[in-house]
Amino acid sequence: MPRRDDLDTILILGSGPIVIGQGCEFDYSGTQACKALREEGYRVVLVNSNPATIMTDPDFSDRTYIEPITPEAVRKIIEREQELGTPIDALLPTIGGQTALNCACALHDEGTLEKYGIEMIGARREAIDRAENRDQFRKVVEAAGLRQPRAATVTNMDEARAFLDQVGLPVILRPAFTLGGFGGGIAYNLDEFEDTVRRGLKASMIGQIQIDESVLGWKEYELEVVRDKNDNGIIVCGIENIDPMGVHTGDSITVAPILTLSDKEYQRMRDAALAILRAVGVETGGSNVQFAVNPDDGEMVVVEMNPRVSRSSALASKATGFPIAKIATKLAVGYTLDELRNDITGATSACFEPSIDYVVVKMPRWTFEKFPEADETLTTQMKSVGEAMSIGRTFKEAMQKAIRSMEVKRFGFGLDKNDKWLAGVRRLAAGNWQLEGEDSVVAEATESAWPIPEEKLIRKLTVPSQGRLYYVRYAFKMGWSIERVHELTNIDPWFLDQFLQLVEFEEVLCSFRSLEEVPREVLFRAKQLGYSDPQLANLFLGDITTDTILRVRARRKSLGIEPVYKLVDTCAAEFEAVTPYYYSTYETPCTHRIAPNESGSGSGSGPAHPEPDDETRVTPREKIIILGGGPNRIGQGIEFDYSCTHASFAF
Repeated sequence: MPRRDDLDTILILGSGPIVIGQGCEFDYSGTQACKALREEGYRVVLVNSNPATIMTDPDFSDRTYIEPITPEAVRKIIEREQELGTPIDALLPTIGGQTALNCACALHDEGTLEKYGIEMIGARREAIDRAENRDQFRKVVEAAGLRQPRAATVTNMDEARAFLDQVGLPVILRPAFTLGGFGGGIAYNLDEFEDTVRRGLKASMIGQIQIDESVLGWKEYELEVVRDKNDNGIIVCGIENIDPMGVHTGDSITVAPILTLSDKEYQRMRDAALAILRAVGVETGGSNVQFAVNPDDGEMVVVEMNPRVSRSSALASKATGFPIAKIATKLAVGYTLDELRNDITGATSACFEPSIDYVVVKMPRWTFEKFPEADETLTTQMKSVGEAMSIGRTFKEAMQKAIRSMEVKRFGFGLDKNDKWLAGVRRLAAGNWQLEGEDSVVAEATESAWPIPEEKLIRKLTVPSQGRLYYVRYAFKMGWSIERVHELTNIDPWFLDQFLQLVEFEEVLCSFRSLEEVPREVLFRAKQLGYSDPQLANLFLGDITTDTILRVRARRKSLGIEPVYKLVDTCAAEFEAVTPYYYSTYETPCTHRIAPNESGSGSGSGPAHPEPDDETRVTPREKIIILGGGPNRIGQGIEFDYSCTHASFAF
């Protein structure tokens, strides 16, 4: 089916100002939507009040209104467009997050859309209600033969107390129609329960919360799903949380692809996600469905779904190269997946599931230091203000790259100047370490002497917080087993084993007294595992300065250890990519055996020629590098994304 010709003007609602629980993912989605609709010749009207977003630049829409995203303000805009002779034909509500979705639902419910003949595209009102209304969604899940945790949907305190009498504490509370778990949480005692119920009822657009029996400690997964009106459905990306249930996915370190499920378990989850999309009635766009799996017996339950593009949709788009928001927008105006092209390859259809030959890690960024009295415990209500994404050939490499993307003076999984273990060892055995700058390192080690007291370590592992990952390392440094750490954290043993492998490799690194003693194969392995030059500088040269980092760099380059750049192509190199979207890694050089024929070309059993397996495309054009602003943090909106985008356009 071609694009719809009965539509001329389409209204897009943005998400307004950035708030905690929301990064700039909806600016990304909205900008993609504006571009996609204008490519198709539609007239675009945008409502958004954020001055820092690229979406509100006049070039991206035919008419932009800097107004509040409220039913009252949007109603006036609809009336204004009617008076100007450019009536709005359709409203796309699924691009601007929960703010836009709630506003669109209110406009529908009060009769404004019907009065002005405006169609809601992307997701119908009844489909939104089936997904967002907790009671309706439970019926959908059960009708599909799936299960949710035992729960009750309540609208007042008496109903909440009655259900609590049945299931007991702890319980998880989830308000309907909110973003980032706003208004919800985990209640471990009666005071917390009543306080969270009141807060959740107030936060919900319809005064409704769902109270779930505890599935704390279960494994959490999320599938990004796209479906069209012909029932073509694909899983764009599977995402796995390292943190178990009980921590909001926006506050969890997440990994793509899913690494700890068997293919049989994954296919069961995939089928369940598509069945839910069909039952909810999402026909033209992207959604995400969240699952929890009991690590003891593999029982799977459905947690919730979002019938719109989300934070995870943006992550999945960047992780795979599949532009979910753009595709969802084009599906909303009549196309089907098989009619759309894959922008990355330029040769394949959008009706395929991306395949990736790397590992992606997303790490949240918090700014608790600006709020000394804030509770740093991570629960179902999101507290992070930004995130960073890294790509590597292995989980270990990607995770270490993600840590140093946080800009919190950490350069990887330990061995930097904030590493309590290294500082403690140096203090306790200073006479045995012949390292430059040792005295300054010891003087800066102000934390309590190593080892960390057991009661403190147990508390740090048991309570989810922004620094828990480093205490997992300390536990392994103190000889704790995977089983003991798993019992305290409920982190899957596979991930704990990955962390333990890094700890064990540290022992290999620390067995050498100087950088010059480290064999090439050990240094190369360190780079493959994601260790940075600053970590190695701190370990072998005693400090992290420009001079010590450059000394490490010079040493590894003298040994021929340099990164190569690989393409993100959505298809694991099955087709050639046309978009230059890269990540760095350390690869063993490919060896080609060449036996020239008379024309000077050919292959055979001639001499071996090792070549770096680098996919970078080099052109003779002059080049300019632009440095971005990194993960969002308090004190920074998305103005640097705006600036960098304009710089790219200008150049």
